[in-house]
Amino acid sequence: MAGNTYGTIFKLSTFGESHGVAIGGVIDGCPAGITLDLNEIQNELNRRKPGQSAIVTQRKEPDTVEFYSGIFEGVTTGTPIGFAIHNTNQKSHDYTHIKDSYRPSHADYVYDQKYGFRDYRGGGRSSARETASRVVAGAIAKQFVSSIKINAFVSQVGTLKLEKNYKDLDFSLIESNPVRCPDPSTAAKMEDYIKKIKKEGDTIGGIITCVIQNVPIGLGEPVFDKLHAELGKAMLSINAVKGFEYGSGFEGVTQKGSDHNDQYNADGTTKTNNSGGIQGGISNGMDIYFNVAFKPVATVIQPYETIDKEGNMIKTQGKGRHDPCVVPRAVPIVEAMAAIVLADFTLLNRTIKL
Repeated sequence: MAGNTYGTIFKLSTFGESHGVAIGGVIDGCPAGITLDLNEIQNELNRRKPGQSAIVTQRKEPDTVEFYSGIFEGVTTGTPIGFAIHNTNQKSHDYTHIKDSYRPSHADYVYDQKYGFRDYRGGGRSSARETASRVVAGAIAKQFVSSIKINAFVSQVGTLKLEKNYKDLDFSLIESNPVRCPDPSTAAKMEDYIKKIKKEGDTIGGIITCVIQNVPIGLGEPVFDKLHAELGKAMLSINAVKGFEYGSGFEGVTQKGSDHNDQYNADGTTKTNNSGGIQGGISNGMDIYFNVAFKPVATVIQPYETIDKEGNMIKTQGKGRHDPCVVPRAVPIVEAMAAIVLADFTLLNRTIKL
């Protein structure tokens, strides 16, 4: 299986399955001499871990990261950083009913067709549990590019939208509620709605907005390595993501060019920011902002019809511990992938200037 490594200079390779002994990764290319706050890395993992509230999966995993190399006395050595997160609360028997059948909208069928074999326990390698390793790498990347501020939050659940502009939001409120929406009133409505969906044995999707501030001018490489292209690839690599838009996004098609153009100020900043902080694939110093759309979780705790390995139509029902809405737990994953992209381009910029 290919495709387990992301990055050009700051590289992350991940390993492990949802119900295996452990998941983990190796970070290559991280510079030496970075003082790391290991507690902050664990805090990022705690934001993603299951069982943290009534509106997420109740799988109980401490998600404690153990580092094996690349860090000495809290400082990076420049050598590969190896780490693991042990799985401690697997309930593989929850998945025996799908051993010989395929769940709709999961990777079950295509994995079997491509590899002739699959780990049916929680989806194995295709499980979103793999993203915990990304959060570790992202937490390290954040500390490397510490002057850049990355804040992601839930801006939509189903049809419930946060109508405020991100500039009018207090990002310190993101962690004040289990939905991770920085507007308390909207967050309460979203939480009630997710609980209602969960009670029905169903799931719902949503949107995460990410705002990146204090980005230096010059990150990104034409032609195929544009900054927004890499951000899009990073976000679309996250489980359940169905869409990515930055700046004015799809709404920009409704404007005329004379309205959409970002006019300059004398200091090189722009009066508007429809470009989303990126022009010609290169950061321009303005805020980068984008939306990531997540589909409803594919596993619904309801009866459904599907096919087995022999092509027979069968009836079964979803079981196990699953998120009724994935977006609250995906907020730190979005931030992590954004940080990895920015760390990679920062290092690439250094290489070009040498």
